[in-house]
This record gives sequence, C-alpha cells and structure tokens, in this order.
Amino acid sequence: MKAGREELMEIVDVWGYSEEAQAKIRAILESEDPPPPHLFRYYGPLEGKGKVWQAERLFEETIGTTHALAVNSGTSALMSAVAAAGIGPGDEVIVPGYTFFASASIVVASRAIPVITEVNDSLNLDPEDVRRRLTPQTRAIIAVHMKGMPADMAEIMAIAAEHDLIVIEDVAQACGGSYGGKMLGTIGDLGAFSFDFYKVAQSGEGGFVATDDVFLNMRAQSWHDTAACWRPDRYAAERSEGELFCGENYRMSEMQGAVALVQVRKLSGYVSRLQAAKRKVRDRIEERDGFALRRRPDPAGDASTALVMFGPSPEGAMAIMAAMGERGVGAGGRFDQTVRDWHVYNFWEHILEQKTVTEEGCPFTCPYYQGTLPEYSPEMCPNTLDLLGRSIHLGVSEDWTDEDGERIADAINGAVAEVMG
Repeated sequence: MKAGREELMEIVDVWGYSEEAQAKIRAILESEDPPPPHLFRYYGPLEGKGKVWQAERLFEETIGTTHALAVNSGTSALMSAVAAAGIGPGDEVIVPGYTFFASASIVVASRAIPVITEVNDSLNLDPEDVRRRLTPQTRAIIAVHMKGMPADMAEIMAIAAEHDLIVIEDVAQACGGSYGGKMLGTIGDLGAFSFDFYKVAQSGEGGFVATDDVFLNMRAQSWHDTAACWRPDRYAAERSEGELFCGENYRMSEMQGAVALVQVRKLSGYVSRLQAAKRKVRDRIEERDGFALRRRPDPAGDASTALVMFGPSPEGAMAIMAAMGERGVGAGGRFDQTVRDWHVYNFWEHILEQKTVTEEGCPFTCPYYQGTLPEYSPEMCPNTLDLLGRSIHLGVSEDWTDEDGERIADAINGAVAEVMG
C-alpha cells in the first residue's frame, strides 16, 4: 500500500494534462522502479533535507528571518504563533475589524478575548484606536496586512514596546511585502503566513510561522507536532519553564512542501511583477475631493495584490463601480456582495454573540479574565464600516501591459468623472 506511480499519476491529473500527455508520463514512470516516497516530513530517510525542510530554509533566506516553521494552513500558523507566545485565559488580544475571521477566531480558540479594533485608510489597524482599546489585560496585537498592504508597523511596534505587548503579524494576504526595508512577518515577534490557494504564494493549503526568537520557535514547533518536544535533546527533562506542554498536529506533508518550495522560489519575482503592474494603473489615476486611493504606509513595501479606492459614499462607490463595468473594468465593493463576507467583523456573530464550542462559555465567562468584556455589536467599529462601505476593490494581474494600465486607468477616471461631475 505504499505510495507509487499511481498516486503520482493522480497528482499529474490535478494539473489537467491531456490523456495523451499523461500516457507519455506514465510510460516514462514505468521505465523505472524507485523506492516509494516518504511523504511524512519526519522520521524518514530524508528528515533534515526533505521538501518541507528545504522550503523552510529557503523561506528563512527569502524573508530574512532566523526561523521558519512550515505548517498545514495559515490558521495553523496563527494558532501556533499564539500558542508560542503563551497567550490564553485572562488575556486580551487586539485584532482589526477587517481581516479574515481566522485572525479573531484563533484568539477565542486560545481561550483569550478578542478586542475588535478600527482600521484606518490603509484598511489595516488604526494605531490611534489600538491605544484607545488597551486595558491592563491586553497581551498582544495581531497586525494584519490586508490585500497586500503593510500596516502602520512603526506606530504599532511603538505601542507594543511602550506596553510590553507581543506583536503577531498576519501576513496571509501580503507575503513578499515589506515595511521600512524589512519583510513583513519579520518586524513583530512572530509572523504567520498562509499558502492557501488564494494567497500570494500557495501550496493548496499550508503556511509558515516566522520568528527570530529561539524559544518562541521551539514552542511553535512543539505546538505544531503535538508537543513532541523539538529541542536539542527532545527526550531530556525540561530545561526551562514553558518547554513542555500538550500541543496539536499542524504538520505540513512532503507533497505540500514540494509545491511550497517552488512557490517560495518564485515569490520575489512574482511580487515584483505585481508591483510593476499596479504602478501602470495607480500612477494614472486622478484623485479628487471625495475620491481617493488607499493610503500606503510604505509605498515600496506594497505587495500590490489589489488596487483599492474610496468613493464619496457607499452609493457613490456603487455608482462608480457600475460605470467602470460599463467601460469593461470590473471591480467589487462591500455592498455588492451576494454572500456574507467573513472578512468584515459585523458578520462574526460567533464573537459578537459570544458563541462557544462548549456550554460554559469560555473564554467569555472565564474566571481568569479580570477585565470588562468589550461591548460587541455590529456597529462597534463605525469608521471601519464607513471605509469599507466606500471602498472599491480591483485585483491586480501580473500580466497587465502598459496598454492595459492605460485602459483600466481611463475607465476608472472616466467612471469617477461621470458619477461625480
């Protein structure tokens, strides 16, 4: 029952090669009979040099961090980072009101309290609102870099230093971006990356935890492998408090690792092409009163996966999008969704209504929590709802030519002029 050429052919079929091409591949494979692959990253003949290990080492080199740990999803990366940091009962964690739900749900799963916070015109955490929402229970900040754009990391790190807070960067949507000359995910204490199919780099599912801290890396390793104790001597007694604990299983397989390895090799080139493509449009867009481009905390660090603009009102944004569509350029916004958007906090009734996996209601009823629960409601972050309601989102393609850039910018400028006069 060991994996062999039949399993490999099923993987080839995922790529959609024709029957003729697959027959040729099968003939080549049948000409050799190598030993079956060891698809588990640990305990095999390639431990310490397999595909997952190679992807980790290349990711470290690519983003400039001391440690990178491959896991099976971006959510697993966040959960491992939170566990490594020791966040749990009694703690509050700042999270933005605009991010994928996982950024907040892992806080609850860790038995801590998520404090939903406003975003600013970068559509990332608003440092001023972070300050307003700090309490004696605040333990950490999760800074999310949404749609390729770096958050205001200088201000966030200053707040963290002032109040002795952990900073976890959620880089799921901005892998390859930077801030102040440092790659995103290497500025805070820990960085969590997603390699989901819809992200900048992808291995179907997968992710990485990045850190320069040896102790945090060891704890993340332990958590991601049922606390199998990834220490210099894994069977030795505990050397310091916090080494030994019970964890979960978030390991990445060798198949995911093989795809992730190639994706990391391609990352810098891909982001560079996205940045060049976005400039072809952005530099031609005419801002005016009531219509503005999304603010860039670090223009050079924008991973450039999306072009975001703000109209004068939700109705104005919808009208501009409609006029763009008539000119052959499609875009999306918050109020043209046909399904609930799990990226916007007012759909997170799991948190707003304090729903939990067990009846006792932990963490919202946890006796270790000595604070006052946030006043959760769909209206708790009005600035976030206003900005998102006026936002216009256009995905960027690395294949945009100069002619495409001119055509798209002309469509945007024409639509704005038509709607706003």
